[in-house]
Amino acid sequence: MPWLIHVLVWALLGSILLLWQPLTWQITIPTQFWVKQGVLFGLLLTVFYVNTKIWIPRLLFQNRTAWFILLNVAAVLFVSFLVERVEIWVNLRENMEAAFKAVRNSGVMRREDSLDYFSLLTALMIIGVSTSVAAVQKWQHDAELRQKLERAKTESELSFLRAQINPHFFFNTLNNIYALTVIDVEASREALHKLSRMMRYVLYDSQQGTVLLSQEIAFAQDYIKLMQLRLTDKVTVQLTPPHPMTDVPIAPMLFLPFIENAFKHGVSATQPSRIEIVIRQDGHKIHVEVKNTLFSEKKSTHLEESNGIGLVNTRRRLDLLYPGRYELDVQEDRRENEYKVHLELDAA
Repeated sequence: MPWLIHVLVWALLGSILLLWQPLTWQITIPTQFWVKQGVLFGLLLTVFYVNTKIWIPRLLFQNRTAWFILLNVAAVLFVSFLVERVEIWVNLRENMEAAFKAVRNSGVMRREDSLDYFSLLTALMIIGVSTSVAAVQKWQHDAELRQKLERAKTESELSFLRAQINPHFFFNTLNNIYALTVIDVEASREALHKLSRMMRYVLYDSQQGTVLLSQEIAFAQDYIKLMQLRLTDKVTVQLTPPHPMTDVPIAPMLFLPFIENAFKHGVSATQPSRIEIVIRQDGHKIHVEVKNTLFSEKKSTHLEESNGIGLVNTRRRLDLLYPGRYELDVQEDRRENEYKVHLELDAA
């Protein structure tokens, strides 16, 4: 445990810095000396944790080096000055001189104690060092193990979420292609080529963890083309990729849940409907905006309420892959009969 390591380390340092030499002087040390040592130890603790918790993260790590150095120098001078004031206040120097003088006058250069304090402190130091080293090694091992388990859990969950593309899409597409073979053989061949390309992307390319933005957009374009096989002329679908486009690595099939949701809830067989997908790049940020017609008779299209498998897990997957690096905004505009999804993603 981290707090136990701190206690052990400070106990060890306190023994070496404040007790080791004084207890080997072979004199009767006055109480005033231990008062001064206690004050010094408290000041060292205070400076250590103020420096560690405040000055280092807020100054040194923020490139405010001059202030960091200035405050540390001031702290050192303050500790030295305050300890000197304590020594004067408790009249330590005179008491220490009296203790040493008493030993010299008596002619006895060692105290008649039942314990050898040098051996005692040496043994304590060895025990402290060995315990601290073992505790640190155990803590590091446990931390590494927790990290490995967390990574394995995250990778397993991401693999599960990534694999949850709606299987009905493939079955419906195959049925549409089968029907298309009777009407237009060339169009059915092209559709089969797109489907095989998508299958390769899902089964192989997406298993690498990240894909290029151009690959993800090509996958979305193939998906839209195949979905249009079963749509009427009343449906308008438009995808606008970024121009110019800079290829950056992103998580695979990240855009699919939004597009899939638009086709599921934004298409009508009897009324005019529209799906508009715009992908933009702004430096290392990617903006994805999906708009579709909102039909009041359809079920809720909200990402959290939709029963589409991919949509239910969209936020969870984004939380795992891009914690603190994305914004997802979902709006229902009843006045304009439009449903909007806007994803801003930091791909850096």
